[in-house]
Amino acid sequence: MPYERRTYRTRASAAGLVPFAVRMGESNLMVCAPRDLTGLAREALSAVRRELHVYRRVHPAFFEALEPVDVDRDAPPVARQMANAARACCVGPMAAVAGAIAARVGMRLLEECDDVIVENGGDVFLKSAAPRTVGIFAGRSALSGKIAVAVPGSAEPVGVACSSATVGPSMSFGSADAAVVVARDAALADAAATGLGNRVRSRGDFERALGWVVALDGVRGGVLILGEELGAQGEIELAAAEAT
Repeated sequence: MPYERRTYRTRASAAGLVPFAVRMGESNLMVCAPRDLTGLAREALSAVRRELHVYRRVHPAFFEALEPVDVDRDAPPVARQMANAARACCVGPMAAVAGAIAARVGMRLLEECDDVIVENGGDVFLKSAAPRTVGIFAGRSALSGKIAVAVPGSAEPVGVACSSATVGPSMSFGSADAAVVVARDAALADAAATGLGNRVRSRGDFERALGWVVALDGVRGGVLILGEELGAQGEIELAAAEAT
């Protein structure tokens, strides 16, 4: 599958927060918090990666499946979260891995502070009392970097995820430059964005695909970009992208 190498960071407005990067193996997180919590974030990332590594040795098929997979009682929480999100969206568990990792790190950091943004390969875990915006990168589309999703301040975390057939190495069976989902958690948003993107080959698929995604329990809204075409459904507000 052809793709553009990602040379960007999903832009989230982060006024009042301190940004810091956490890298480990294939994981490359950008985190924003009230203070530098690099050590704690690394600990959380290491723990979730270790759980996945151990589970992979015993259940390699879980990580290769392109359809939902059942997990056993002994599966670690991150694998169960991935499996549940994948089943809801009719995709393989790995479609939820980036969002699940971001959520795991984000929830750990929330034990030490109130506002956190964790971006993992275009999938965002966000909990903020203040309104934030998350920019949409859509490859060569004329709309890339110009549109953002506005996220109101909330006491509850939210997930914002983007899947693309033209940007990044992740697998997509569609053609969308960007398929964006806002959901109650980052793993669900990640899996739903993959499912949304899989359903789009042309502008004529927008209404059906967006109708599917907003009908999912826990999904607030979706956005599609294909070339110069844009569509959106659900409880979602678009705004001009902000530089950070």
